[in-house]
Amino acid sequence: MGVGPLSLHEKFEVSFNEIIWRIMMRLIKHIVAFVSVAIFACVPVTVFSADKDVNMDRAQARIQDMHTKLKITMAQEEQWSKVAEVMRENAKAMDTLTQSRMEKSKSMTAVEDLNSYKDVLTTHLEGVNRLIPAFSTLYSSMSAPQKKEADELFRHGPSKAESKYSKN
Repeated sequence: MGVGPLSLHEKFEVSFNEIIWRIMMRLIKHIVAFVSVAIFACVPVTVFSADKDVNMDRAQARIQDMHTKLKITMAQEEQWSKVAEVMRENAKAMDTLTQSRMEKSKSMTAVEDLNSYKDVLTTHLEGVNRLIPAFSTLYSSMSAPQKKEADELFRHGPSKAESKYSKN
């Protein structure tokens, strides 16, 4: 671009680049929102934290809360323990990833930052893929009231009262 007034082509290029940037940001926002809701049971809403085991702590609190709200029976304990284990594994993976991201955050280039963020999204997706079969097995053993509660928990994610999982 020159120093003087922008040509029509330059205006289009600036406008087009701005539009693409906004679309990318909205897309990322929607992907993060979707993945966060879908994976909430595995990884709490706040992904980035300087605390080393914050995702593990939140996952454990979420596991206990879900166990209570879903009224897991003795007959369902084995299936529930598989769900809880996947949730813990997912939280551990996120703790490792986010700790690494935080340690490198001040020195990353923009491209490295985007790739690091992609790794976070990929880890979320992998976590959902691990959770689905474990939770599906448990869900199929649930009573109608348990299924209704599970549907509500996953449909709406954390409520204001459950904000204890987020340190924001």
